[in-house]
Amino acid sequence: MDNQASSLREHQEALIVLLDEFDRVCKILNIPYVLFAGTMLGAVRHKGFIPWDDDLDVLMLRKDYARFLNEADTVIDRKRFYLQKEFSEHWPMFFSKLRLNQTTCLEKYHPKDSNCHQGIYMDIFPCDYAKNSEFGRKMQFWASKVVIAKSLSQRGYETKSIKKKLFIAVCRFLPRKPFWKYVAKEKRTGDMVHTFFSAAKDYSKNVFPYAFITERTSIQFEGKKYPIPVNYHHLLSTMYGDYMVIPSHREREAKKHAIIVDTLRSYEDYEGCRDKMSFDVTSKSIR
Repeated sequence: MDNQASSLREHQEALIVLLDEFDRVCKILNIPYVLFAGTMLGAVRHKGFIPWDDDLDVLMLRKDYARFLNEADTVIDRKRFYLQKEFSEHWPMFFSKLRLNQTTCLEKYHPKDSNCHQGIYMDIFPCDYAKNSEFGRKMQFWASKVVIAKSLSQRGYETKSIKKKLFIAVCRFLPRKPFWKYVAKEKRTGDMVHTFFSAAKDYSKNVFPYAFITERTSIQFEGKKYPIPVNYHHLLSTMYGDYMVIPSHREREAKKHAIIVDTLRSYEDYEGCRDKMSFDVTSKSIR
């Protein structure tokens, strides 16, 4: 089958369908959230997707995230959408996704669980309370790395980095629960929060004042309005530097999450297709 079954724009339009359903459910349940990471950057700089971006991210405080996972299934249109919850039977990851049924989004790894839903998705990330001390927060950061490594190993993550391979191999033998409990804080303990479970690479880019996440405004994104933090400028500057500067074409060679996208056919129709394909697992960052 053609690995260019659907265009990037068709993929993005499917992501909007997911975002609208997510937004509808959050409004019904009265659960706050914000656009985050590259999606927030796209909203501010492009009033929509970063033109070369192929994913969509939202962020919720842990208590709101937990309630969403507990209650959303009663509201979601389960015929069209699938809520893939963190640490669930066929999803060993530390964050959640909302998937679009009867679609395909095969990524650059060979999953260990053949029953994993692989439809087009949006990412739902938790935001946790940070420890009061700098030392405590850095310990949370490194604890998150253990949880992330264990999850990636279970999922089937592939890398060319010897250092990453060794770290993942060591983490396989460590218990997940105590590390996760140290990082994932639902109750407020201070004035700082962290986003280490959004697969953060750098400590300094993922620790923010509590108010920077909880004070919200709305912004245009692909013709509609969605919530973002009032302090988006500080957040984006911390995460991306001079975020209004358009990167060069060479710098735009960002990580493409998918190798096969099809907005009209189910991932089940592509069974065995990815096993015959080779791809570069070198990581690059979107900006």
